[in-house]
Amino acid sequence: MRVRAFAKINLSLRVLGARAGGYHELRTIFQSIALHDTLTIRAARGPFRLTCDDPNCPADSTNLIWRAAERLWKAAGRRGAPRDIAVDLEKRIPLEAGLGGGSSDAAATLRVLSRLWRVDAGEVRAAAAELGADVPYFFEGGTVLGLERGDLLFPLMDYPAAWVVIVLPGFGVSTKEGFGWWDSDNKASRAGRAGRAGGLREVRSQSDLVNDLEAPVAARHPDIRRIVRALLKAGATHAAMSGSGSAVFGLFSRRSDAAGAAAALASRARRVLMTRTLNRSKYQALAAA
Repeated sequence: MRVRAFAKINLSLRVLGARAGGYHELRTIFQSIALHDTLTIRAARGPFRLTCDDPNCPADSTNLIWRAAERLWKAAGRRGAPRDIAVDLEKRIPLEAGLGGGSSDAAATLRVLSRLWRVDAGEVRAAAAELGADVPYFFEGGTVLGLERGDLLFPLMDYPAAWVVIVLPGFGVSTKEGFGWWDSDNKASRAGRAGRAGGLREVRSQSDLVNDLEAPVAARHPDIRRIVRALLKAGATHAAMSGSGSAVFGLFSRRSDAAGAAAALASRARRVLMTRTLNRSKYQALAAA
């Protein structure tokens, strides 16, 4: 069975304080995009196997696909380690980019294996939340408000369709690094900000579309700020770093403007991609197992 695992961008990401367990209190707006990995999940005798066409992507028990299989195997009441299933991953979502590739791969794995192993929906959702704060979003798609760790989800009216130019500088940023730098830069104000989660009515104004992680990451990697400025100069209606980085995206209403911006920025980055946003109904149809 082949299934697509779509990337996301964060239209907005507000960090409101620290939570127990190493997480942070967030108010974020997720948006699905058409860029995707492809997973081929097939029967294969023997221990569980994972292969990937990207040598930089781990294909062992540290990968969220592997961890998703282990978690669901136990939820299905089976003993030992998962077996008789192999997953081949075609990796197109860049690593350490803030685009949710690992989380989306995990969600796609849960969708397929839950059907094969007959695991009920409640167990699948519980597994998603345990695997990572972003994983539950990939069961929804479209434009979604995420509160608490980002996993308390409220579907919003779909953001207007847009072309998306994604610019990848010559470095990655791990989630741990991005939030660690925010912690370091916000020690004095962190306690006062905790708990200000905001309401649904606050999140749709353009002024709210900011990423609180962008400043601490850009302080260590000034290319982030330069790319944001370049995308806005090229005509983007909104430009920001996605998640904890390092990908920077710009939104364009016309394909020709997006293509022009992508061409203009190609010499300034390691890689430039162009894709589109996906609304909720389109996402759910394309991501269905």
